[in-house]
Amino acid sequence: MDKKKSSQTRRSFLNKFSKTMAAAALLPTIGNASSEENMIEIKRKKDISPNDHLQIALIGAGGMGTADANTAITLPGIKLIAACDLYDGRLADAKKKYGSDIFTTKDYREIINRSDIDAVIVATPDHWHKDISVAAMNAGKHVYCEKPMVHDVSEGAAVVEAQKRNKVVFQVGSQGMSSLGNEKAKELLAAGAIGKLNYAEGFWARNSPFGAWQYDIPADASDKTVDWKTFQHNLSDMPFDAKRFFRWRCFRDYGTGVSGDLFVHLFSSLHFITNSVGPNKVMATGGLRYWKDGREVPDILLGMFDYPETQVHPAFNLSLRVNFVDGTADNTYLRLVGNEGSMNVEWDKVTLTKNKSYAAVDDPLLKTKLNQASNYERKKMLPPDTTIFKAEEGYRGAHYDHFNHFFTCIRTGATSNEDALFGYRAAAPALLCNDSYFKERAIKWDPVNLKLIS
Repeated sequence: MDKKKSSQTRRSFLNKFSKTMAAAALLPTIGNASSEENMIEIKRKKDISPNDHLQIALIGAGGMGTADANTAITLPGIKLIAACDLYDGRLADAKKKYGSDIFTTKDYREIINRSDIDAVIVATPDHWHKDISVAAMNAGKHVYCEKPMVHDVSEGAAVVEAQKRNKVVFQVGSQGMSSLGNEKAKELLAAGAIGKLNYAEGFWARNSPFGAWQYDIPADASDKTVDWKTFQHNLSDMPFDAKRFFRWRCFRDYGTGVSGDLFVHLFSSLHFITNSVGPNKVMATGGLRYWKDGREVPDILLGMFDYPETQVHPAFNLSLRVNFVDGTADNTYLRLVGNEGSMNVEWDKVTLTKNKSYAAVDDPLLKTKLNQASNYERKKMLPPDTTIFKAEEGYRGAHYDHFNHFFTCIRTGATSNEDALFGYRAAAPALLCNDSYFKERAIKWDPVNLKLIS
């Protein structure tokens, strides 16, 4: 890989837009990303020496884990040498994908106890996240843990403490955190592009069976090919159930529903953009409207969240929606609304819309004209109200950049932008959203001290 070209591609979030005058008013304030290299950009240019090579292992070789590993090994200096899963078929697949010489096991302890492994990817079902992450950090491993960081809000403190005590790099896998879209939105908000933030909303839709967690169940699935007892973890014994193993997201014992799967991405992005630590009130409603397949969690979920005023942002409200029965197309967005405009944030694009009255006063010529007396109401030459910032062609994407950030932190001793504390504060409102839905009541949360309020 050409490191210089990669850095330039990553850094150049081109200010290409359908209309230009609104951008011209903003850019002098916002600054030029290509000329103002921050420390992260400089680190991205760092050559990979032999001492910087890292050996990693995958714990949980399902769909997301495999996607994580496939992305991670495309970065320079990264080698996957081991994989762990509870299903024989996935271990066999891992050898086919990554080489017959990689070590495979059903016991994650055999992974974290190896001295030749620097970091692990934890992509297991949610109910195993906390224990494996803590054990791996206690063994001195750096950890990339899929979102949500924990299965229950009570588990977060243990992960935060383990990272702090072991002084390792821990990063949650909400890959949108490292997207160009998030970075540009953070910059725009800080520059006052939408004025005072007062509201945010997010939406995630799915219209395919796979997107609704109807994952394939292998023909050879049985208690002979699956370590069912280990999968159950601390739960009561029950007979092997292939649907619960391969479609675990549908069940509360193992997964965290649409909120833990999808809302947590939106919380992560919102908190990064606004520097927020989270809401203090959570309310949810919804229902199981379509997927009557034995799942225990809703396929429609609506969440409402109150964010209190802090030193870094005003009080604002957030509404989130997930629809797993959308009959049109997959769609997702995060929209931030202020008194002067709004912006839709995607991982490779930000669409900024200015209130026409505020866009107008950004034009110095128009200001002069407004101060002049006139015998008639002469029409104005208004600037455009919409500006689109798009990623440059060749952008590798948020997933690549998130792993790049993780490995850079390991090599430089830096702290990840999505460390255990950040991950806990993103996971908590998502998990409390589920609690609100099932308990049918609002829940109050202290996002600073990370505790429930009676």
